[in-house]
Amino acid sequence: MKEFLKVKKIDLSYDKNRILRGLNLVVDEGRFVAITGASGSGKTSLLRVICGLESPKSGEIILDNSTLFNKDISIPTEKRNIGLVVQEKVLFPHLNTKENIEFGISSNKNKNHLSIEIMKRLNIQSLANKYPHELSGGESQRVALGRSIVMKPKLLMMDEPFTGLDKKLKVKIYPEIQSILNDSKITALMVTHDLNEVKALADKCFNLESGKLTEL
Repeated sequence: MKEFLKVKKIDLSYDKNRILRGLNLVVDEGRFVAITGASGSGKTSLLRVICGLESPKSGEIILDNSTLFNKDISIPTEKRNIGLVVQEKVLFPHLNTKENIEFGISSNKNKNHLSIEIMKRLNIQSLANKYPHELSGGESQRVALGRSIVMKPKLLMMDEPFTGLDKKLKVKIYPEIQSILNDSKITALMVTHDLNEVKALADKCFNLESGKLTEL
């Protein structure tokens, strides 16, 4: 199994508050890894560091044999080919569901087919012409998920991605998410408080405490 994402000795502080302390993480190619931990433990900060939205004090980040960050290098977020789905469900308000999903693949000649396929698999095809203000929280989250997945990022990172979805829909959507990621050969890293999500989706789980990860 190829080591796809390597996070080495990452230190991150906000003012004098040390959030990540020499943190190490390895995610193998094509695997789904979950991270749990108490609120404020630094789970979201870790995702932001990996995708380039936060700059750590020290350490190294390597994705698919390419260095994203070290003491000499810091690749911009937009050039890291990492998808990030956050709790806030940030959608473009002036675009409908289909247009939101197609935003990152606008130059792809197959964008219509790709967007329709992902909407079917996420059970949101009936929302194709609806705008963000017309969607529930759970519906918005599935649109945001579809927008990230359809771009086929090297790494998909998700911060509490299924918040707002009812239990029945979660049970239905977990196998589809797994199938989509497997078909697209996407490596995934998820932050969650829900141990049922960990059991349903993750190949491996770590707990973040005192700035370091421990495998569960």
